[in-house]
Amino acid sequence: MSEAIEEMPAPDACRKSHHPPSVKRDLTNRLNRIEGQVRGIKGMVDRDVYCDDIITQLAATQSALNSVTKVLLDGHLKGCVKDRLASGDEEILDELLVTFQKLMRK
Repeated sequence: MSEAIEEMPAPDACRKSHHPPSVKRDLTNRLNRIEGQVRGIKGMVDRDVYCDDIITQLAATQSALNSVTKVLLDGHLKGCVKDRLASGDEEILDELLVTFQKLMRK
C-alpha cells in the first residue's frame, strides 16, 4: 500500500545543501507542524474518528508536504542546479529528471 522509502547514502557520501538560515528555519517550522499533524491524524485513527474527517486532515498534511517540496525545489533550482550548470556539470540535468520523475509518481 505504501511505497518503500529509498535508503539514504552514508552521511559522509551525502552532498550538502546550503540554505540561508531564514529558509532553514521556515522549513523546520513547516516540518514541525507537519509532524504535529501526523500525530494528530494517528490520534484520530486511535479514537475511531469518522473516515472523511481523517481524509480531510490527510489532504491538508499532503498539501503542507507539497509546500515544503516547492520551497526545496525552488532553492535547488536557483542554487544547486544553477551552480553546477555554471561549473559545466551537466549531469545535474539527469539528476533533476530523476527528481521530477519521483515527484510525478504521486
